[in-house]
Formats: sequence, C-alpha cells, structure tokens
Amino acid sequence: MSLENHAEVPRDFGKNLCACISCHLVKTLDQFADGGCENCGFLGMDGDKDRCLECTTVAFQGMISVIDPTSSWCSKWLHLSKMVPGCYALSVQVEVPPDIKEIMAENGRRVHESG
Repeated sequence: MSLENHAEVPRDFGKNLCACISCHLVKTLDQFADGGCENCGFLGMDGDKDRCLECTTVAFQGMISVIDPTSSWCSKWLHLSKMVPGCYALSVQVEVPPDIKEIMAENGRRVHESG
C-alpha cells in the first residue's frame, strides 16, 4: 500500500490540537494554516489562519490513527473510508457556521453538529 496521499501527523499532542469540522482530521492549528486539510481543500484553510479558526474546533473527544481507511472496520464505522490516512477525532462538538454548512453540502459532506 502506498502512503503518498496521507495527512500530516500532528506535530504536538498537547493542548494545541484541533479537528476539521468537516472530516474530523486532527492536526495543530499551525499545520492546518500551513497546509490546509488534506481531505477538505474546498474549505480553503491553506494559508488562511482565520479560515482555519472557522473550520476547526478544539471541542473533540478521542482520537484514532487510520493507516488504511478502506480496510479498517473502525474507519468504516466512523465514515472515514474515503479519507486519507491520518489521525481523526472520534467525536466533534461544534456548531457549524451557515456559510461553512453550505460549502460542505455543495461538496457532498454531511454536517454533524452537537445538539
């Protein structure tokens, strides 16, 4: 299996982690600002720290590392089988801004919000 297309591993496993509100990929805010989200380029986070703050959250629980999303039962259970290998939040608590909701819907992403 080739890992040419994979997400950057978080550089810091301390309090600096955040998760993409669309795919739940976990990295540091600086990593999202430097390279965007490998699954959600349509959110335009690459090079835009303000956009990263809109499209990520620190309100997540648990984390899983996915090496082969197509064969992992856990990635299928978490709806990650079409995502790139990387670290993902198990659950994300977020209220998605209306403009981000619209972009996600236009790109075939379901919105999972906390109640």
